[in-house]
Amino acid sequence: MMTEINTRTVTGLVISSKRDKTITVMVERKVKHPLYKKILRRSSKLQAHDHDNTCNEGDLVTIKECKPLSKTKSWELLKVDKKFEEIK
Repeated sequence: MMTEINTRTVTGLVISSKRDKTITVMVERKVKHPLYKKILRRSSKLQAHDHDNTCNEGDLVTIKECKPLSKTKSWELLKVDKKFEEIK
């Protein structure tokens, strides 16, 4: 029997989709400064695998952790939460 392993999932904004089958996702989190107690925004840029090239810049996506696919890519696209609507 296979048991489901809980994998990390994060939600972020696609900031680049220029490469084939790869997207760059910016994930922001809020942390409290240990001394001054101010809420700070910290961000990380993660490379994720987009097998069907479905994402464009500005999309809100959920990605999950997977085995390393290349030197920098160890996340894969789980779902597209919201597509970017360009104002024309």
